[in-house]
Amino acid sequence: MSIPIDRRLSVAPMMDWTDRHCRYFLRLISPDALLYTEMVTAQAIVHGDAERLLAFDVSEHPVALQVGGSDPIMLARASRAGAAAGYDEINLNVGCPSDRVRSGRFGACLMAEPALVADCVAAMRAAVSVPVTVKCRLGIDDQDDYGFLADFVDAVAAAGCGIFNVHARNAILGGLSPKENRDIPPLKYNYVYRLKAERPDLIVILNGGVRSVAQCKAHLEHVDGVMIGREAYHNPWILAEAGADLFGRPPPERDAVALAMVPYIQRQMAAGQRLGSVTRHMLGLYAGQPGARQWRRRLSEGASRPGADASMISASLPGAAGTREATRQPASERPA
Repeated sequence: MSIPIDRRLSVAPMMDWTDRHCRYFLRLISPDALLYTEMVTAQAIVHGDAERLLAFDVSEHPVALQVGGSDPIMLARASRAGAAAGYDEINLNVGCPSDRVRSGRFGACLMAEPALVADCVAAMRAAVSVPVTVKCRLGIDDQDDYGFLADFVDAVAAAGCGIFNVHARNAILGGLSPKENRDIPPLKYNYVYRLKAERPDLIVILNGGVRSVAQCKAHLEHVDGVMIGREAYHNPWILAEAGADLFGRPPPERDAVALAMVPYIQRQMAAGQRLGSVTRHMLGLYAGQPGARQWRRRLSEGASRPGADASMISASLPGAAGTREATRQPASERPA
């Protein structure tokens, strides 16, 4: 059964970043933010190793599964699998601009086919009881007027979707890489503000270029929630600061978060995971703090050393005694 979700703060789905290890780590920093998976294609869920693709830790709740696809039947089956796995929301990707995604007829290119997106949403909603939401852009290519966004949202809302995560940029499908699409198209927050003002019954979440708690608060004067992307990955402590401001929850200690990852890492390594597959998500924990560079270096270098294990976390904390020796020597050679 779905749990209540406070949508004022969420972390955007990011390919190669928001995997289950990243989400476990971010949850330690923010007990309240809604977390999203990387995009998983409906076809991979239906025809692939769904148990592996959909696995997550119970502590990640509330957590949403983002799916990609354009076949209503396939998306319905994938949504049903996601809900059965315990996800609190199923989100349809209508915002990714990559060529690979476009060639599969999903992502941002679907904004040109609102009727198809509506059919997909209707099929997904019929398959599950958890919320079905859509993440989209303002528009695609030269279709960047407000009317294009409004017409798209109205068509999809008519199929029963009441929650839209809107990246406040156009997607340029020809000529820009996915990375360039995150920076070059101008941000038009006023479009998202207007969407919410003119459609107060919809829940509208703003995404794009959010890098501070002050920006979060400013946006929340106009929309229902703020979704943070790259900043939450490179400087995850923004989630702790936002939690203190938005939810009245005192932030944890950074060292305590780092040490809380130790038993998780031990479990993951025992299950065959590489140390670096977890620690790579922790590099930004001390961003902007004394010792941040040393922390990043010790994690990056230490995780790849033969015999390295979870004990390197405590040895790598900024200010920890003996950090040079601990990260230079494999665990089997360290003094008892």
